[in-house]
Amino acid sequence: MIIFFSLLLLFVFAFIFILKKKNMSGWLPQYIKQRLKKAVEIKGPTHIIFSFVDHYEPQWGKPNDINVERSRVDRWLAEYPKMAKKHQDADGFHPQHTFYYPEEEYRFEHLNKIAKMCQDGFGEIELHLHHHNDNSENLRSLITGFCQTLHEKHGALSHNPETGQLNYGFIHGNWALDNSDPTGNNCGVNDELIILRETGCYADFTFPSAPHPTQPDTINSIYYAKDDPNKPNSHNTGINCKVAGKPWGDILMVNGPLMLNWKKLKRGIFPQIENSDVRKGMEPTQDRVDLWVDANVHVEGRPEWRFIKVHTHGTQERDMDVLLGQPCDEMFSYLESQYNDGENYVLHYVNSREMYNMIKAAEEGKQGNPNQYRDYFLPRPQFKVRPL
Repeated sequence: MIIFFSLLLLFVFAFIFILKKKNMSGWLPQYIKQRLKKAVEIKGPTHIIFSFVDHYEPQWGKPNDINVERSRVDRWLAEYPKMAKKHQDADGFHPQHTFYYPEEEYRFEHLNKIAKMCQDGFGEIELHLHHHNDNSENLRSLITGFCQTLHEKHGALSHNPETGQLNYGFIHGNWALDNSDPTGNNCGVNDELIILRETGCYADFTFPSAPHPTQPDTINSIYYAKDDPNKPNSHNTGINCKVAGKPWGDILMVNGPLMLNWKKLKRGIFPQIENSDVRKGMEPTQDRVDLWVDANVHVEGRPEWRFIKVHTHGTQERDMDVLLGQPCDEMFSYLESQYNDGENYVLHYVNSREMYNMIKAAEEGKQGNPNQYRDYFLPRPQFKVRPL
């Protein structure tokens, strides 16, 4: 008995240590609550709405030779359409890749090539930003100027049909949205959510970031966050987006799956954090796909529409064999074979804008097949491409 309690005590201390080391104490309670919640019975098929978002950084590692950047983009141009053409969802769409391009890395030639893939129907372009020790005025100027550049030179982004303003999806570099990095680095702007709203951001797609300390407590949710301009990390909690609800606060947060993977244990005891990151060493296996579905990210009141957003850093050489090769090829095949039978599941490949449109349709009470709402509010951009 003494040995048993000693081992139990050792396990408890080890578990507490892991919680602190992996920054899990904030979001784990909500995770447990979600896992214990009784599933809602669904009549008819579950629609799997799948989106791949990319922190797309051709200047990753700051190579001295521009040809390194070119080779990264050229590989995507050559290999992604070839792989994506092999796959289709229930609506006849190929897998969609959303390229979140960093403002500070802008090069016309790179975006011209990416716009070609988008024009051919393989994805869209949105806004990504790394910044440090910034201020509100400069941030506003950076975003506004880059949106204009993306639209005027490349045909990316679309205008809000009600206000005429250019709208964009956003991913914050280094996960530090709203100055949420506890070190104080990689942002500096406590009213960032307000600035995003005022400059036309339709939704943020940054998270999950676990085990990074920027991970919000709110997980596996689509929710609205309201900024406290005097404090960081205002998106840590918020109000769920729900059917017959209304927009609230400053920004819509679209979470990707955050789960515990009990089929992949560390030290044979502790589950690996499933943070929907796809890369070398985190290949998109069948077990991971099942966890993404099981995360059950949805608009409250519309559980039959499940939103899956996974992310990557697509221009890092060590990861491109995964993203452009057999692992992702097999991931798409598995999605199509297991989650697209038309009776239990219907699969939809979407980009960030289309995902947002479907979320808004659900919020406004629309039901049935979400495919009809791909362009529900924001229309598809008309991409511009110079001869390559």
